[in-house]
Amino acid sequence: MDTLTPQERSERMSRVKGRNTKPELVVRRLVTALGHRYRLHYGKVPGKPDLAFPGRRKVIFVHGCFWHRHPDPTCPLARLPKSRLDFWLPKLEANRERDQAKRAQLEALGWSVLEIWECELTRAPETLTARITDFLGPSSSATKRLYPDAGTVPAHGA
Repeated sequence: MDTLTPQERSERMSRVKGRNTKPELVVRRLVTALGHRYRLHYGKVPGKPDLAFPGRRKVIFVHGCFWHRHPDPTCPLARLPKSRLDFWLPKLEANRERDQAKRAQLEALGWSVLEIWECELTRAPETLTARITDFLGPSSSATKRLYPDAGTVPAHGA
């Protein structure tokens, strides 16, 4: 049974954001610190991914464990609500099915997809950094630091 009135529940749920969530902002800061540039909520591909790297044909989705039904059985954030399961279960399962369909569409178009779950941000941040680095590869700014003369044209006659 819900401990809140319908009006209280409605007000609380209206505060849930779909974009620019705290987990998404954490991932953005991390990706920026790694030297990568990205497009936000890129509408030119299925699913409007949270971060898109069009030149690399790669996208990152930052999923909330509750809203996207994190399949990890050890995730403490992926619990089901205690009330109104007849409403919540189909809604949350539809989110998961939509995520899978968008991922399949992106991969069929030749895009690589990385899903980052909300719980990963606190469980093992160093592992997350390694996953992102493995997924994206070196940044262009890292390449410029390693090869400062790359892309320069020698003077005529030199």
